[in-house]
Amino acid sequence: ADIPVIPDLEDVQEEDLAMQVAAPPSVQVNRVLTYHDLDKDLMKYAAFQTLDGEVDLKLLTKVLAPEHELREDDVSWNWDHLFTEVSSELVTEWDLGQAERED
Repeated sequence: ADIPVIPDLEDVQEEDLAMQVAAPPSVQVNRVLTYHDLDKDLMKYAAFQTLDGEVDLKLLTKVLAPEHELREDDVSWNWDHLFTEVSSELVTEWDLGQAERED
C-alpha cells in the first residue's frame, strides 16, 4: 500500500518552475569609510591611540603619511620591457660585483 512511486518524466515537465523565484538574501550593507573619515577618527578617538590598552600608538599616528603622498598613478606594465629592465639591472650589479672582486 505504501510503495514509493517514481514520478513519470512527463509529470515533472508539466510543472512550471520558471515562475518560482528564491527570496534574495538579506545582507546589511555598511558604508565604507574614506581615508579622510579614517584620519579624522584616528585623531579624534583616544581608543585608536593605544593597542590592547598597552601599546602606545601616538608616535605612529604623528608620523603617518597623508593620503595625497600615498596615491600613485596607475601604470600599465609591459612584460617584455619589465623583463629587459630587471635583467639589465641584474647584469649591471653582477658586473660591478665581479669588478670589486678583481680589485
